[in-house]
Amino acid sequence: MKKAFLSLCCMCAITLIGALAHAAETAANYPSGPVSLVVAYTPGGATDLQARISCMVAQQKDYFGQPFVVLNKPGAGGQTGWNWMMERGSRDGLTITAYNMPHFIAQSIIYNTKYSIDTFEPLANWGSDPAVLVVAKDSPLKTVDDLVKFAKENPGKLTINGAGLYVGHHIATLQLQKDAGIKCTYIPEKGGTDAMQSVLSGKVMAGFNNLSDAGRAQDRLNILAIADVKRHEFLPSVPTFQELGYKGVDDSSVNFRGYAMPKGVDKAIVEKAANLTVKMFNDPEVLKRMKDSYSPMLILDRAKVQVMFKEKQAKLQELFKDIEKKK
Repeated sequence: MKKAFLSLCCMCAITLIGALAHAAETAANYPSGPVSLVVAYTPGGATDLQARISCMVAQQKDYFGQPFVVLNKPGAGGQTGWNWMMERGSRDGLTITAYNMPHFIAQSIIYNTKYSIDTFEPLANWGSDPAVLVVAKDSPLKTVDDLVKFAKENPGKLTINGAGLYVGHHIATLQLQKDAGIKCTYIPEKGGTDAMQSVLSGKVMAGFNNLSDAGRAQDRLNILAIADVKRHEFLPSVPTFQELGYKGVDDSSVNFRGYAMPKGVDKAIVEKAANLTVKMFNDPEVLKRMKDSYSPMLILDRAKVQVMFKEKQAKLQELFKDIEKKK
């Protein structure tokens, strides 16, 4: 019996050594070809622009050593692309998605999506992009108080848009309505680019959009307030909602962006890709291009993103506790 036990232990040890060797070999050969980066939003918007900047040096030998190919799959505020990622994305580490939070977490709470914090393997976070309230340059609504006054005098007639349902822009709208005691008509668009054009053309009276998009278009817009707990260095003259007395509009709608793989990818590959991603996001050229495009950076490693996912999940579940899950 003792010999049998020792034999079994030896076999287990050999199996473990073999598995570790295979994992090491798999990671050493990664990536074996170009990497597809799935962006669940339209070309030209903040997520698309920043995703392209984030991987602009991917092919360099110090990083992935392979080019990243951006695949735009917009629709339903990101649901189309992220559902595709979970259903059809490869599990060899060669399919990565650009996540948007709180978007994907809020959607997984409200809808029966194929994705959630339990189906994504986060790699790293590159940015933190707050929502701002914008109106066209010639709008008669010059302040947040003007907008609130109009909404109170004309219930339901104030139109505010954003880049989809239960994305950061929608969350900011819900918070403003609750805090100010107003009712407006929220109009979901295909993405931030479409939402911005609707504001500029006068199709809607106001919109919540990304600070980065608004910053690049500020000569054609009036930016009334930022949905965050402090002002931002890129727009230092723009007050927060809380400064203006709207205490219920906090940083819940801030858009965090980064990379994730679908669950099922070899852990050794996930860890290697996570390490490479943090290094790549810190590349001087990436940092410069982000700053030049009004794109706020917040680089977080895999462990910190995992914590952030759980914290945001708990906060959004509380925010949406009275909203029935939709099919």
